[in-house]
Amino acid sequence: MKITKAIEAVFNKCLPSPFGIAVVLTVVTMLMALLFTKAPASETHILAILSYWEHGIWNEGLLVFAYQMMLILVLGHILVLSSPVNALIVKLTNLVSNTSNAVLLISVATMLVSFFNWGLGLIFGAIMARKVAEAAQERGFAINYPLVGAAGYIGLMVWHGGMSGSAPLKVGEMGHLAGLMAGVGDSRLASQLPDFIGFDETIFSVSNLVIFGVLLVVLPAFLYFLGKRVGTTPTTLPVYNTNVIQSEKVVGADKIDHSKLFGIGFGSIVLIAFFYQYFTNLQQLVITPNMLNFFMLGLALLFHGSFSNFMSALHEAITGASGILIQFPLYFGIMGIMRDSGMIIQISDFFVSIATETTLPIFSFFSAGLVNIFVPSGGGQWAVQGPIIVESALKLGVPLPKAIMALAYGDQITNMLQPFWALPLLGITKLKAKEILPYTLLLMLVGSAVFLMGLLLF
Repeated sequence: MKITKAIEAVFNKCLPSPFGIAVVLTVVTMLMALLFTKAPASETHILAILSYWEHGIWNEGLLVFAYQMMLILVLGHILVLSSPVNALIVKLTNLVSNTSNAVLLISVATMLVSFFNWGLGLIFGAIMARKVAEAAQERGFAINYPLVGAAGYIGLMVWHGGMSGSAPLKVGEMGHLAGLMAGVGDSRLASQLPDFIGFDETIFSVSNLVIFGVLLVVLPAFLYFLGKRVGTTPTTLPVYNTNVIQSEKVVGADKIDHSKLFGIGFGSIVLIAFFYQYFTNLQQLVITPNMLNFFMLGLALLFHGSFSNFMSALHEAITGASGILIQFPLYFGIMGIMRDSGMIIQISDFFVSIATETTLPIFSFFSAGLVNIFVPSGGGQWAVQGPIIVESALKLGVPLPKAIMALAYGDQITNMLQPFWALPLLGITKLKAKEILPYTLLLMLVGSAVFLMGLLLF
């Protein structure tokens, strides 16, 4: 596939590290603000822009958001490393006998898990792909391992339309939209903002569930079709062990850390507190990042059975969150410049000038897909692009839930082109980005057709 090789070559030559991209985007945003916005009367223009940037970096609400996103990834990873989830993966891989049924099973399971939690789905799909390869070696059947790896990555194409999607989660928080749009645009438009937008209008809306249902049929069927036609590849992989090694001798206070009574007991307390505190929210389909993380914390403690197992899994999972820790503040700084300099209003005015109520969601989809290539983070992208989408939707009379989901769809679709979030999968499967990219690009094209039809029909 020449086109995928050409894209890969461009990425290798022109695309720096994700942190490097964040720095470059910061400088570009500063230059654009300097060229296209007016200087305040009381300050030097460049110094004012630096002030906007600093305020954005340390925006307390957005820093809380970054920590919430880190927990979503880390707790999801910890859950996958637990014995019950590992046992489920092993049982599923026992059903596999060739490439076609392998990619069908992996894609369906990974998409369902990713709809609940993107961090959980990312690692679940990676380990499942690895276990399929090990089963192929052990039982003597041939597979196309890169295609299997692509099937394990497919959850990143549906995650932002799922329960851990950054934008739907944040707009479900009371007052988030008002805080996001503070000081942005016409105050008369700001008065139209709802206090929150519940999951019944975004994730669990009829339109989103139908789109996800179609994807759940079309994408695995497409992978099954490919599996019938691609050749096989050799694999020589050692067994990937997800089990935590217990200390042989436990003495003194260490017994608490290794005690199943304490581990399961505390996990149960967390879950009881969760259902007591959030039962009304669950009935109303109002789900927030704190709710999701609290539930996963209790479930992870319960599944691991002891504090020592939980902490060992945490040590392995925490490295995956390093990018969020250091990159998110830079994206918040970009948002601060765009908001306080007035760039958001200029960009939203441009969208309003070329779009209509029908076409704005389509423009939002494509622009979000483009931005995701350079800002490979749903949370960071919502911080930067969210105000533009909201402002444009208010001006054109587009329902906010539809505009928000259009951004979510565009953000997730180009994960199949930008392999940043595939790094954990590549580390577990020992595949290379160039091996899975030809297949993920095809999945992106098929998925794009489904999303665009959904945005036009609903």
